[in-house]
Amino acid sequence: MGQNSKIEWTHHTFNPWWGCIKVSPACKHCYAETWAKRVGQSLWGARSPRRYFGENHWREPIKWNRIAEGDGVRRRVFCASMADVFEGRRELDEWRDKLWSLIEQTPSLDWLLLTKRPENINQYSPWSEWPAHVWLGTTAETQKWADLRITELAKSNASVRFISSEPLLGPIDLTRWLKRGELDWVIAGGESGPKSRPTKPVWVRSMRDQCAENGVAFHFKQWGHWAPELPQIDRKVRELVVDAGDGTRESLYALGKRHAGRNLDGEHWDGLPA
Repeated sequence: MGQNSKIEWTHHTFNPWWGCIKVSPACKHCYAETWAKRVGQSLWGARSPRRYFGENHWREPIKWNRIAEGDGVRRRVFCASMADVFEGRRELDEWRDKLWSLIEQTPSLDWLLLTKRPENINQYSPWSEWPAHVWLGTTAETQKWADLRITELAKSNASVRFISSEPLLGPIDLTRWLKRGELDWVIAGGESGPKSRPTKPVWVRSMRDQCAENGVAFHFKQWGHWAPELPQIDRKVRELVVDAGDGTRESLYALGKRHAGRNLDGEHWDGLPA
C-alpha cells in the first residue's frame, strides 16, 4: 500500500492482500513476487498462503477519501499491485467483501481494479450496476490475451474500462473494441529488470495511433529496461537491433528503467479517461 504512489497513472495503491498465481506470459518476471521475496514473503503459487493486513491498513483509504473530499479533487487508487482481486480462491471471499464495503465508503476515490482474470468479475463482485467510481481493467500483453480478456472485460458495465499492456510483448490490434466504445483508456509499457523482454517501439506507436484515431486516452508508462534512445552515460550498454515496422531497423539499448525513461517520440503520453 502507498500514499503518493510512484506509479505514474495513480495517486495511491492499496492491496487487500499479497500473493497470486502466475497465469500468462506477462507474469514471467512478476515484480510483485520479486518484491515479496525481497521482504521474506513466499506468497506465489496455488499452495502458497496469502498475506493479510490489520485494521490500520484498511483505514488508510478512508483517510484518503476524507482528504480528497475536503480538497474537492478526486484521487485514483490502484487496487491491487501485489495481488489480483479476482483470483479464484474462496478463502479470499471475506477479504473481497471487506474491499467492496470499503469502496462503497469512499466515493471520492476512483478505484482502479486491474485483473488478469476478467472471466471471474461477475462471480466475485457484488454489483450488477458498477459504482461510478470503480474503473475495471485487464492486462493484455499480446493479441492472444487481448482477444481473451478484453472480450470478458467488455461484458461489464463499469463507467471506465481499461487495459494495461505492461509488459507489452507483441503487436496488438485494439480497433474493434475502441470503435465500439468498449475501452476508455489504454496503458502501455515495457518490462523492467535485467532479464526483461524488449518492447518494440513500433508496437507502442501503433497503440498510440489507434487510440488517437478513436478518441481514446493513451498513457505510456515506461520503456522499462530497453529503450530506443541512448542518453549520455559513462558505461557501455548492450544494443539490440529490431524491426522498426516500416522496412527499416532501429536499435534498443539495455539502459535500465531509470535511464530508459518514458519518452515516446519526444513526448510524455499521460492520457486519462474523461
